[in-house]
Amino acid sequence: MIKIIDRLVTKSFIPPFIVTFGIAIFFFLMQTLWFYIDDIAGKGLGFFFVIELLAYKCVSLIPMALPLAILISSVMVMGNMAETYELSSVKSAGVPLLRVMRPLIIFGFLFAMLSYYCSATLIPLANLKFGSRMYDVQQQKPALRLDEGIFNDDFQGFTIHIGQKGRDGKTIKDVLIYDHSEASKGQYSQITAEEGEMYTTPDGRYFVMNLKQGHQYIEVHPSSPTRQSGKYPFVRTSFDKWTKVFDMSEFGLSRTNEELFKSNRTMMSIPELRDAIDSIDIRIEDRAISLSTQIGSYFSFLPPDSITIAYLNEIAPRDTHSKEPILVDQLDSNFIQTDSLNNDTITQHVNQAPPQPINRPRPRSYPVGPLPVEQEIDKDLKSYEDFATTFRKEDQQKLYDRARTFVMSIQNQAESAVRSMVTMRETKVKYSYEMWTKYSIAFVCIIFVFVGAPMGAIVRKGGFGYPILISIIFFMIFVILTIFCRKIAE
Repeated sequence: MIKIIDRLVTKSFIPPFIVTFGIAIFFFLMQTLWFYIDDIAGKGLGFFFVIELLAYKCVSLIPMALPLAILISSVMVMGNMAETYELSSVKSAGVPLLRVMRPLIIFGFLFAMLSYYCSATLIPLANLKFGSRMYDVQQQKPALRLDEGIFNDDFQGFTIHIGQKGRDGKTIKDVLIYDHSEASKGQYSQITAEEGEMYTTPDGRYFVMNLKQGHQYIEVHPSSPTRQSGKYPFVRTSFDKWTKVFDMSEFGLSRTNEELFKSNRTMMSIPELRDAIDSIDIRIEDRAISLSTQIGSYFSFLPPDSITIAYLNEIAPRDTHSKEPILVDQLDSNFIQTDSLNNDTITQHVNQAPPQPINRPRPRSYPVGPLPVEQEIDKDLKSYEDFATTFRKEDQQKLYDRARTFVMSIQNQAESAVRSMVTMRETKVKYSYEMWTKYSIAFVCIIFVFVGAPMGAIVRKGGFGYPILISIIFFMIFVILTIFCRKIAE
């Protein structure tokens, strides 16, 4: 009996799953197609090229279509069994609902693995192909179309106006062409013709206009001496037949190198996303330590940070090709900043301070004489209100200006570091969300089995009525929560 139930559930599940999966793919594909219809329409793309674009997009839609198809099929299967009292008969025989759901659970796990494989392997490649092709389509010019009474500037450097157009699509009358291809050299040309014909060569590489009974006007802007005299050369030429050939290569679809798009997070596999996240963490740490070293360079009298020493020892071989470790004395001497007061002024200030030479706390970069005993230093320093008053009046203002400069520089560096680290953290969140989405979407296939099957047993309705309504409600809740949580994460 157990095997019969498994076969019954399996046969009841597969047909509606295939139908609902196809409907879901078609629905999501139409939504995507309407989003890109403005970029695709009017570009003269071939049928097979459009099919290629849709095929790439279909692969990326599989993880979203699988949960919806599983949810609808589960509700339909269990609802149909409950409506025909098959589920009641099975439960009266002592078979629990979870045992009846076992084939659906197995299908859920299989489709979860399929969803994970698509998200981790196929979708990055499909997104890369689709993204590069769509970029080429967006950069391509619309297909050439010359209508009556409209100025067309599709050809670079030319503007074409056709007064009348024959029914055959080739015969044209009252043609006007403005030629600005030589405008950079100061030459402008205008061609008028009473009639003619236009056509494209069989290979599609050139567009030809055979004009009859017309004139060509050329206006040349001369050099400065002639321009000052107010005289400009003007050339007018009459012709019986005149042929103009336009190159159609600018309307062709050029292929861009796909390597340029691989940095996009939607085109990365899970290992590539992990590497990108680790790289962002390293960049954030390097930026923080770099800020520490920059700010520490303004305070040479402070002991250097051990993290800074370790960081410099790490980057020194890479930057200076030196394998010798950086010592604390070397680090401290590298961070000393030159004061706006030169050494002579400071030395003179120390030597002239009555009655005993005043020695102040200072960086090691200030060369002064031998230090007096500590008791005399403390005794002399107590006679001053603060450190700045130990200098002369004309030197105090220089110290204040220098301090303001240091403060503004430190503030600017800190604000720049904060902005860059905030941006990097936001990027890290987006990469992390993209990576964990590949796992979560696959796990949703299993969750929807346990949501759809009990709901089908509760509503006791089969077919495409109530099951689809209930499934759409749950799926919309899932989509809303997904978008809401993504916005919160970002």
